[in-house]
Amino acid sequence: MGLINAKIILSNPKEKDLKPIEQIALVDSGAVHLSIPEQIKIQLKLEEIDQKEVILADGTKKLVSYVGPVEIRFKNRVGFAGALVMGDQVLLGKIPLEDMDLVIIPGTKTLEVNPDSPNIATSIAK
Repeated sequence: MGLINAKIILSNPKEKDLKPIEQIALVDSGAVHLSIPEQIKIQLKLEEIDQKEVILADGTKKLVSYVGPVEIRFKNRVGFAGALVMGDQVLLGKIPLEDMDLVIIPGTKTLEVNPDSPNIATSIAK
């Protein structure tokens, strides 16, 4: 399918005086979490909630900070998530994609709001 990138806005809902950060995120439906680089954690003054052990693509394990909450905005959608602090760019995984009811359009390699629910995010809660 190739790489898919999307412009998102990240902010710290606990720090209303901080300016939100616009980022180009790598969208990966094979990843689970939101991941952010260390400098975004610092800029948004996000607090470490916990640490998580992650398994990297090469099979190695690494202990990383888990911070939050992070407010995520894309088009007319908003979501909140914890974030793993790792890597050199923002990565948007399955949890925030599902929470915000976003879909990947393979033909155009774009991220879009779910066309079946364009005005408000829909979620299954049963």
